[in-house]
Amino acid sequence: MTAGHKPPSRRTAELRRRQPLPPLPQRHRLPLDLAHRRRPLWVFGYGSLMWRPGFPVEAVLRARLSGWQRALCVWSVHHRGRPGAEGLVLGLRPGGQCWGLAYKVPTEARAAALAYLARRELVTAVYLPRLVTVHTARGRVPALTFVADTAHLQFARHLGEEEAARVVARASGLSGHNRDYLETTVQRIAGLGFRDPALERLMRRVAALDV
Repeated sequence: MTAGHKPPSRRTAELRRRQPLPPLPQRHRLPLDLAHRRRPLWVFGYGSLMWRPGFPVEAVLRARLSGWQRALCVWSVHHRGRPGAEGLVLGLRPGGQCWGLAYKVPTEARAAALAYLARRELVTAVYLPRLVTVHTARGRVPALTFVADTAHLQFARHLGEEEAARVVARASGLSGHNRDYLETTVQRIAGLGFRDPALERLMRRVAALDV
């Protein structure tokens, strides 16, 4: 399927192209530098990128990533929670597989898209840029994605489903309620024709809570 996003104006696109990557540690910057050299550049989205990529898109494909699974495994202290009342957002952790979307970035927008993604995903460095290979209807596609850093303090370890449901039901941040984030993700996944049973089960638990 192709993207239905409205292209930016010529002036907006030019301004975006001029934006450099923010200062980053080497282990974050190196994968982004390698991604910038790719033609074409594909980005794999598995969470909010599936409904709000935020960068110019030339084409979109449903994609499957093996060896990584989507999970609410990242404590959010900005967008869906706050310090002392953290929320939970999605990350990729090792094991299993994950369905999502692969976005093809226009050649002239590569630098702007990477700078945008760095500012969006690396606010607290809980995510690590990773070059992966996803499987699509067109075959194997090299792509950039962002996985959870399991050594980071914001990685949610040993979190049970009941506790996760209570967190999601109560938390909110700069981008809104944590409950809405979960519901939007589950609805987007269903709309794309695949499922995430673990998130569906968690959403039912959240809905059952009286908060």
